[in-house]
Amino acid sequence: MLLRASRPPLLWGILTGAACVAAETFIALALAQVAPSNALDVVYLVGVLVVAYLWGMGLGTLTAVASGFVYDFFLLAPVHTVTVFSGWSWMPMLVFLVVGLLVSAAAALMRSLVVEAEERRREADLDARTARLLLRAEHLRAALPVVARRLAQGLGLPFLAVELGPVGDDPRHITLPLTDDGAGIGTLVVPAGLPATMMRRLRERVVPSLETLLVAARDREAISTALAASRDELARIAKEQAALRRVATLVARGVPPTEIFGAVAREMGLIVNADHTAIERYEPDRTVVLVGSWSGSDRGAPPPVGSRRPLKESGLSALVLRTGQPGRMTAKEGAAGELDGWAGDQQIVSAVASPIVVEARLWGVMIAFFRAPEPQPDDVEERMRDFTELIATAISNAEARDELAASRARVVAASDETRHRIERDLHDGAQQRLVSLGLQLRMAETAVPPDLPKLKEQLSHTAEGLTLVLEDLRELSRGIHPAILSKGGLGPALKMLARRSAVPVDLQVRVDGRLPERVEVAVYYIVSECLTNVAKHAQASMVCVEVEATGDAARVWIRDNGKGGADPGKGSGLIGLIDRVQALGGAIEVTSPIGHGTTLTAVIPIGGR
Repeated sequence: MLLRASRPPLLWGILTGAACVAAETFIALALAQVAPSNALDVVYLVGVLVVAYLWGMGLGTLTAVASGFVYDFFLLAPVHTVTVFSGWSWMPMLVFLVVGLLVSAAAALMRSLVVEAEERRREADLDARTARLLLRAEHLRAALPVVARRLAQGLGLPFLAVELGPVGDDPRHITLPLTDDGAGIGTLVVPAGLPATMMRRLRERVVPSLETLLVAARDREAISTALAASRDELARIAKEQAALRRVATLVARGVPPTEIFGAVAREMGLIVNADHTAIERYEPDRTVVLVGSWSGSDRGAPPPVGSRRPLKESGLSALVLRTGQPGRMTAKEGAAGELDGWAGDQQIVSAVASPIVVEARLWGVMIAFFRAPEPQPDDVEERMRDFTELIATAISNAEARDELAASRARVVAASDETRHRIERDLHDGAQQRLVSLGLQLRMAETAVPPDLPKLKEQLSHTAEGLTLVLEDLRELSRGIHPAILSKGGLGPALKMLARRSAVPVDLQVRVDGRLPERVEVAVYYIVSECLTNVAKHAQASMVCVEVEATGDAARVWIRDNGKGGADPGKGSGLIGLIDRVQALGGAIEVTSPIGHGTTLTAVIPIGGR
């Protein structure tokens, strides 16, 4: 009651004043036995203070006047007589009344200050609660009804609303605009007919505070939205960078291009949440080759990689080829184009495509297929284009390495074919002629008369020299391309190498049937070069050679017990072997610790036998 802005009922004030005067009179009469009566007027000021504080200065002044007359009647001589109008006895009464008025004014002022301070405290608490509601809300508009209810309760109003923007006129309500530097940000709606003090309080204190909080809440919401967008963008970039690193790792590992294209299709599907993705390469004859695909489910296998189809002019692939820009279509518009039959089986609803540009050339197209009936977000094309721009280098590297590998394989095949042809020409031409000449010389030798021994000796010497030339030619022929390898296969050819080796060889060959010629030739030259190097440099007493063909690869292990320290980079023979094996898609590894011999391991893909 002491801190309420509204005062208690007036009747309570009158009764309280009378009770205070009566109680103070009894106290004064009791004190008059021990103190002079003209000093007891101060006792009556307590009641004046209480009444003036609770009911205002008016009732306090009346209480002071009543207290003065009672004081004069009961305590001033002559007692039981009002002496205020006789002689100079009214002077103490006047002094008492002046003091009473001052006490009433001080009490009323103190009450107004205390009540205002309490209102300020409550408003501060209300502002704090309102600030918590507005600044913690994820969405400003959703928090306004709760804020309005809290404000109505705190202000003691039956109704209050806070709206963003202007509201219509309503005679039952009063609208107070909320602004920020002159720009409207909302409206405070309160009931009509409120007291002037409440309206002044709303305009002077509630509205400015609410404007400040709404501006802060609006700015916070904008910052939160921007931060959320930034987080989403950073997450998208991080996702794309992680996908790019995975693809780059595959490229660095040297995996086949089909695997790289499949990984690219998979990463793109995961980035845009597609159901299927496909990568098509444009060909000069207006066909497309499917080089990679990915499916997010097991519902039907995608078309086989490597399949070639004519370019369908109504499809997305043709649209991207014409415009060089990303595009989207629905299935009804023919989005799948040359993949239309497969897309129909997969219940594809829409597709989005982005061009793949490699070295300033429109190389192909990336297509993402979606089953969802809802339209895809507007930024799907941009995200696909950004990713394809990042991945174009990996595609270029994969394709270049594939072309390089194919070119190296063609060079090796051409070299082997040339060696084979030279060996065949030597065998069928020069060697046969040398054999014929040798026979003719022997026949001439036998026909020489006995009386010409020097001529016979000279012919015999010439025939032996011709035989040595023939052996040298045969040796050269074996080095170019061993005929035994073409005729007998890998096992006999390796046994011949082991027999001719200057260092004992422990040979184990586990090969069933014939291998592709390119593989047999590679294995033969690996073993031949290694045995030659062991004899020249290793100072070994034993060489172990193991050759095995299992599954899809031929494996060669060659170990010696020599001095070790072999460096593949310093020998043209080993470098040539490494190039030959890598051209066939294989790998070769040399381990040669000093003092512990040398070990060579080679793995060569067999492919179809």
